[in-house]
Amino acid sequence: MEPRFFSDCQARVAADLISGRWPMVVLYSLAGGAARPGELRRQIGGISQKVLTETLRRLEHNGLVERHRYAEAPPRVEYSLTTAGKDLLVPIRALGDWADVYANQLPTDNGPTPLTNPRDGQPATRN
Repeated sequence: MEPRFFSDCQARVAADLISGRWPMVVLYSLAGGAARPGELRRQIGGISQKVLTETLRRLEHNGLVERHRYAEAPPRVEYSLTTAGKDLLVPIRALGDWADVYANQLPTDNGPTPLTNPRDGQPATRN
């Protein structure tokens, strides 16, 4: 039997772009417009300067964020979303909407919790 799914399929490549703890949070934080690294750290909370810098560099390398350097004293740097980064906000927001509904039912360290439909309390079904 031939595999139906491949490790290099486009969906997998796209998921790899935003995998990890911080990329989606950083992208969402830039939704309101360009921001300096210090502003992003204050907005996000819980992210170290080192991790923020690594995340921004990765997002820039992947074409989701642009870095703007201004030739002034002291030097100023701002980050903003590229068109691809802005378009990626659509599925990120959809995932956030899903999390609003189901996050409190997700498995925890205490073991799995079956997902239920919040509208009727019935077990969630696969389509």
